[in-house]
Amino acid sequence: MSTRPGENPTVDVHAHILLPALQQLVSEADPEGFGAQQALEVRRNGPESMAASGRMIKERWPQLTDLDRRLADMDAQGVDVQLVSPSPSHFYYFAGPELALQLARAANQAVRDFVDRAPERLNGLGLVPLQHPGLMVEALEHAVLECGLLGVEIGSFAATPGDSERSTVELSDARLEPFWSRAEELGALVFLHPFGCSLDERLDRFYLANTVSQPAENAVALSHLVFSGVLDRHPDLKVLAAHGGGYLPTTLGRSDHAWRVRPEAHGCAEPPSSYLKKLYFDSLVHSAAELQALVAAAGPEQVLLGSDYPFDMGSDLPVDEVQAAGLPAEDEAQVLGVNARTLGITSTAALTARTNG
Repeated sequence: MSTRPGENPTVDVHAHILLPALQQLVSEADPEGFGAQQALEVRRNGPESMAASGRMIKERWPQLTDLDRRLADMDAQGVDVQLVSPSPSHFYYFAGPELALQLARAANQAVRDFVDRAPERLNGLGLVPLQHPGLMVEALEHAVLECGLLGVEIGSFAATPGDSERSTVELSDARLEPFWSRAEELGALVFLHPFGCSLDERLDRFYLANTVSQPAENAVALSHLVFSGVLDRHPDLKVLAAHGGGYLPTTLGRSDHAWRVRPEAHGCAEPPSSYLKKLYFDSLVHSAAELQALVAAAGPEQVLLGSDYPFDMGSDLPVDEVQAAGLPAEDEAQVLGVNARTLGITSTAALTARTNG
């Protein structure tokens, strides 16, 4: 364990667990919807990537499900605390209202149960049904108030099930206003993690369905938040974006220009780049130069350590990668743990255990 007395614990805010019981529940309750989602994943990713991902999940099954293996890996990485969230494959945004709420509650309780097995090392996030905005507050309150989780994880968009066609719920959707309001009131963390991309078959080879779609989806979703004025209406909302916010944080010049010259792009009160100070980003950008640029653009107080444990597109040495960026010592300390403590991600039990250890 890495922390010495008087130091902030080193906190990884982007780590996942797999919930096999959740997949079994949805596959039995809605086999048609589950089958359609599986077919969509094949179409989006292509057979080569699907086969490689299947092998990867099989190889990393212990890390995804076994607590002892997770804790040993955390020790080896120099990580004191993980903020765990369900694998985004558990979003199941095809589910109808009743099943969607059942799945969210089951996921929330499963994360709570997992965290309770090592409360000094783990904190957790639950799920909400983004495809059903009217149910999101209920699921959020279940996660935070009933299960004691720190917030929830959401995707970048959701297709709403319909009888004859599918519409899309974007993060700018007016129907999400009650959810943003309640998350702000509760001080809940909203972790934005894309899963899937509407570009579909255009990305079905070379693993572009992950390498391009994830940062692109982050940029689109965050732009919906910014341009629609959500962050103006909810200034205390805590949104954490995975993968360093994708393509958005260091390429906002065009967005600022559009805000100045296009009336339909003027839905936010200030230039889009100014909202980087109201968002949080994990450090998972796989490049020292890109991490330096992210910290320079958003500020060191807005960036937190993230690994995407234990997936192969994550980092096996997340602390080392932050240290390799050569940030000033104070900035590095903020990324590795100070910011997480400020956001309340480090529990009292975790802080006590680390400083007394």
